[in-house]
Amino acid sequence: MTQDASPTPGRIIETDACVAEGAAHLCAAEPRFAHALELTGPLPLRRRPDGFEQLLSAIVSQQVSVASARAIQGRLEAAGMTSPEAILATDVEGLRAHGLSRQKATYAQALASAEIDFDALRHAPTEEVVKTLTAVKGIGVWTAEIYAMFSLGRADVFAPGDLALQESARLLFDLEDRPRERAFREMSQAWRPWRSVAARALWAYYHVQKQREGIA
Repeated sequence: MTQDASPTPGRIIETDACVAEGAAHLCAAEPRFAHALELTGPLPLRRRPDGFEQLLSAIVSQQVSVASARAIQGRLEAAGMTSPEAILATDVEGLRAHGLSRQKATYAQALASAEIDFDALRHAPTEEVVKTLTAVKGIGVWTAEIYAMFSLGRADVFAPGDLALQESARLLFDLEDRPRERAFREMSQAWRPWRSVAARALWAYYHVQKQREGIA
């Protein structure tokens, strides 16, 4: 199950004021969010660029440390390997020479071959965005939802498969266990139409709580 169907992209988060508006809505609707924001302070905008290079970076970042991902991405950028044309003009071994694993090199080529209309995605319903992106080998629902949230600025998208969000919700809502993905998606319905801001709040709360517990 992915995001709920919507005929339009809906509200787009473009500025810090948009995030603040969403936060105020959540605090009024759910006192636990007000408690969380007392600890976290104002939530970050966290907007990113959209397009091919952003998704390529997401593939590079899978299952490696932040430092390793940055190093590999830097090598790809230095070699001019951040466009579909450049990726397709290079074979798997050539991509591996820049730091990609064989599997990720295959994923990068699949993305380059997909011919995604990134301009059209800006105006597509979130469900269509997720469906389009997850049709590409190597891009899962979590990556697609994060892309919709931060690269497209969708105000009402959530990523219930994210372990940090699950753990944060367990702590904030005093749950016995982390909510499972399907149940968490249902839980998030109460936070519409600002689920992306709810996610920002939960990530920020997670960071605060883990610092308190002394966990890196």
